[in-house]
Amino acid sequence: MKLLLVEDEKRMAQALAELLRLEKYEVDYCADGISGLDAVESNVYDIIILDVMLPGKNGFEIAKEARKRGIRTPILMLTAKSEIDDKVAGLDSGADDYLTKPFVTKELLARLRALGRRNINSADGTLSFGDIILDTGMSAVTCTATGQNIRLSEKEYRILEYLIANQGQILTREQLALKIWGFESNAEYNNVEVYMSFTRKKLAFIEAKTSIKAVRGIGYELRYDHV
Repeated sequence: MKLLLVEDEKRMAQALAELLRLEKYEVDYCADGISGLDAVESNVYDIIILDVMLPGKNGFEIAKEARKRGIRTPILMLTAKSEIDDKVAGLDSGADDYLTKPFVTKELLARLRALGRRNINSADGTLSFGDIILDTGMSAVTCTATGQNIRLSEKEYRILEYLIANQGQILTREQLALKIWGFESNAEYNNVEVYMSFTRKKLAFIEAKTSIKAVRGIGYELRYDHV
């Protein structure tokens, strides 16, 4: 799961990033509101951890702008403020949850797990679209019509996860490259095409009617050809 941490306190950010990576999260970090909003608008994250007091733009402004642009990524607000009005302001700006500093590590991780489940809209660790079910624990995809299943590589799994989580939308090659390979990667767009081909072949192997369609000049989307 890919997280964005927007936090201007360097020590806090380093400690949080280290903790989250130990918990197997991928973490990108921004230290101010301007770069934080740019990263949020890339829409490649599963969860955003957002401090309120930031230079450039505060957390409330970032959350409002994200929701205004249709970005539905769950947001966990972190702040030293504990007043009820501040919590209400955070939630009204578009945050999904609110955690006051200092906090207990176990509570932070529990809240992230809850937001992660909410983001994939499944309590049993699966994602579904058309006639396929993606098992998030086993990294496997199953066709509900044929009963066949197959294991997926990490990149194949993440491609299907991202497409299912954004079903009904066309995802650009840039979005997919950023989501799957990250900002620091030298991956090129042909990497996306290669792994799309691998993923399509696995869907064909299990005889799924769900397929990944290329939208010329734009990107890719999931379609269910059930007729």
